[in-house]
Amino acid sequence: MKIKTGLGQDSHRFQDNSINFKELILGGVKFENNLSLQGNSDADVVLHALCNAISGVTGVNILGKISDDLCAKGIIDSSVYVQEALKYLCNWQICHVSFSFECQVPKITPKISEMKYTISKLLELQIQDIAITATSGEGLTAFGRGEGIQVFCIVTAINDT
Repeated sequence: MKIKTGLGQDSHRFQDNSINFKELILGGVKFENNLSLQGNSDADVVLHALCNAISGVTGVNILGKISDDLCAKGIIDSSVYVQEALKYLCNWQICHVSFSFECQVPKITPKISEMKYTISKLLELQIQDIAITATSGEGLTAFGRGEGIQVFCIVTAINDT
């Protein structure tokens, strides 16, 4: 059996909602508050980190030209970007995903179960094969001071061939 690990990271800063209101979506889950993240898409920093981690396994960059082309067509749902990334797995199968958030707001813990459920459906994984942790970083970075959200993601994939 072969094993590959892909590391992904993404970050977005919060935007001024009085200029351009959009919902805050993390891991495919809506967070009810007045915050939103800057970005051309829905700015789901969790699914963007996941796309980057899958790209680390496949070697095919999804965020960039491919996602920009989808965005230009009006496709801003980041779950579509993940579905696109999954097409390049070929004989590789994702067996575990781990996410680590750094942010002051919003509070992640109340939505972890819902995010794990949504991501498990997207990846066709068992919920217990998805881990989500969060820290404020003690305010040492812009994310810990509440200026945005940073997410790291590790994808483990196996190949039995």
